[in-house]
Amino acid sequence: MRRINYIFAAFAIAFMSSCTETTNQKTESSEMTGTDLSVIPEIPVEDFFKNPEMASFQISPDGKYYSYRAPWESRMNIFVKEVGSNDALRITEQTDRDIQGYFWASADRIVYLKDDNGDENFYLVAVNPDGSNLTPLTKIEGVRTQIIDDLEDDKDHMIVGLNQRNPQVFDPYRIDINTGEMTIIMENPGNITGWMTDHDGKLRVAMTSDGVTTSLLYRDTEEDEFAPILTTNFKETLSPVFFTFDNQKLYASSNLGRDKTAIVIFDPKTGKEEELLYEDPDFDVSGLSYSRKDKKLTAVSYTGIKHKYHFFDAETEVMHEKIQAEVPGMEVYMVSSNDAEDKFIVRTYGDKSLGDYYLYDKTSGELSYIGDPSPWFEENYMASMTPIKYQSRDGLTIHGYLTLPAGYDMDSAKDLPVVVNPHGGPWARDSWGFNPEIQFLANRGYAVLQMNFRGSTGFGRDFWEASFREWGKKMQDDITDGVGWLVEKGIADKDRVAIYGASYGGYATLAGMAFTPDVYACGVDYVGVSNLFTFMGTIPPYWEPYKKMMYEMVGDPENEADSVMMKSASPVFHADKITSPLFVAQGAQDPRVNVDESDQMVAAMKERGVEVQYMVKEDEGHGFRNEENRFEFYRAMEEFLATHLKNTAEQAEV
Repeated sequence: MRRINYIFAAFAIAFMSSCTETTNQKTESSEMTGTDLSVIPEIPVEDFFKNPEMASFQISPDGKYYSYRAPWESRMNIFVKEVGSNDALRITEQTDRDIQGYFWASADRIVYLKDDNGDENFYLVAVNPDGSNLTPLTKIEGVRTQIIDDLEDDKDHMIVGLNQRNPQVFDPYRIDINTGEMTIIMENPGNITGWMTDHDGKLRVAMTSDGVTTSLLYRDTEEDEFAPILTTNFKETLSPVFFTFDNQKLYASSNLGRDKTAIVIFDPKTGKEEELLYEDPDFDVSGLSYSRKDKKLTAVSYTGIKHKYHFFDAETEVMHEKIQAEVPGMEVYMVSSNDAEDKFIVRTYGDKSLGDYYLYDKTSGELSYIGDPSPWFEENYMASMTPIKYQSRDGLTIHGYLTLPAGYDMDSAKDLPVVVNPHGGPWARDSWGFNPEIQFLANRGYAVLQMNFRGSTGFGRDFWEASFREWGKKMQDDITDGVGWLVEKGIADKDRVAIYGASYGGYATLAGMAFTPDVYACGVDYVGVSNLFTFMGTIPPYWEPYKKMMYEMVGDPENEADSVMMKSASPVFHADKITSPLFVAQGAQDPRVNVDESDQMVAAMKERGVEVQYMVKEDEGHGFRNEENRFEFYRAMEEFLATHLKNTAEQAEV
């Protein structure tokens, strides 16, 4: 599995829900039109936001074991089970924070990244499948670890990036995953923001950026010097995915000369695209899969309105269709395979549940059930997520999703209380699938509107660029126009509309409350930006290479005209316009949206005498990861919304 790391991804400051896995899910969902709403119980808060019973299944490279994350002492830890056995062995004992992700580095070693108190200075930890030799490999104060290449053919080493020498950039190191011994491969000259290896684990591609101009660097061998082969403005991207199987050319996602990102073959010798492999007329395409064993491309996967596949390999397509036929009505993902590629972990999804895990034996064709991440959910009590679209006031098509309380459909839903939920990022997107926050709100009787406002990714370059310097302006208009669309259709009670979001969604909450105070009855801001000046001044050091890009996308505080614009778009300077109650939640260790963003907003609100409720967690960062903190936050949000939308009693009587 070859990896290239781009710090640009860090700018997508969307809060990733820590309580469960939310992804694009099944292709159909059943309606409960005409259902007696009195039979739908109020599901406990804990059921939505507790850790899944099991998650993140992976099969070992030799196919003898599979692993997964599961709760122990209220934290997600790693367990290993022999295929065919009933007994599982817990191999980690984390009690401070969940293990968020991990993978098999070899049949004898499992690795994961961990941080402390949400500071996002991740370090690498390795452990044997029997729980022995657990070793923190890169735990260095103030240093962040990136994984560049797991070196599948070298069972004892990996290549990682560390910003130990310079907090702003990452140097590549070869690390022994048994002992932690490290050797630097080369020093980052200061402008390299990403690295990529070939199929032999040789470091041959790098990306540089000065914040606005991006260059692709290439070398034939590790003995050669890197040389630029393509230079573009950051708005144009050619992102290598992996090398062709002869290690001579690159499979890449590219929007060069086109609006929508497509999959291409790029020749580093000529610096030009050689062949277009796949594109979609409406959506960006970026995900490309291959068979490491057979050295062939298998499929493209990407997010449209729902998840989409295009298969290059007939054998893979037949296997996918065979599995799909055994789980009708669900979306199917192959999430892990052994080295022989004859055993697979399969994940299914639905918009009303987290789906199930299966083990698929390609030789026998047998699909064996493993488990349900959330067996406590009754799908008949869950709400359907309906794709919608509406027009912005300046003519853009805004795609989104509307989740109505179970029992309602688009015809029967009238004058409902609504929670508007703009996503984080802002350069991210909402997608179709099970979301515990959305289901929780729907279960409490709220219609929930999610929209992919301009700047949301996946809809092409023009749509993305339409967001530049539009924080609090046209981006916010897209959200407001969604409320207007709901009111016009008669679905929303215009006097009972709340707005809730995290990260950029938290900013949009504050902006909505300040700039359109008559639209929202209340708001919930979760780790949101309030002041564009202080936000830009407290970004993590490893974002520093991209500051010029942020200036172009958000605004340059040193530019007089931009400074005026940024002040006009910063809710903290317009607290006097907020008239409705506000609830703010923040992690004290947040490295992306500093706690000062919330502190200053709350202070401004209190000075104005406007009702504000404030929750700060000292052991959290950008979003609450620890289960007990999630419970407290969502209980408080539930009470806050019920109080200010005056909805609970009415829904109980329906």
